[in-house]
Amino acid sequence: MDMRYQTREGTLRVWLEGELGHHEAIRLMARLSALVEDHLPSRLELDLSGLEFMDSSGIAVVVQTARRCADCGGSLAVVNTPPQAKKVLVTAGIHRLVDIG
Repeated sequence: MDMRYQTREGTLRVWLEGELGHHEAIRLMARLSALVEDHLPSRLELDLSGLEFMDSSGIAVVVQTARRCADCGGSLAVVNTPPQAKKVLVTAGIHRLVDIG
C-alpha cells in the first residue's frame, strides 16, 4: 500500500495505491490519523483511484478517518472509488456516513 498526499486551501487529498487488506489497514489508520492531526483539514479527500483491491478492513479505515476528521472540525469524502471498493462501502452503509464518489 502506497500513500501520497497534498494540501491545498484547507483540503487534504490522500491518494492510495495497491491493496487495502487487514495488515495495510492497521498502518493506514495510524498514518491518516497523524495527517489529520498535523494538518487539521476542513476537508479530507480520500482518493481510491489507485486501489487494486479492498476488503472489509477498508470500512474501518473510512469510519475511523471520518471520526478523526469530525473530531478536528473537518469532514471526509471518498473520491474516485473503484467499483469493487464502492460495493464494499455501500453494502456496509458507509455512504450514509461520508460522501462516496
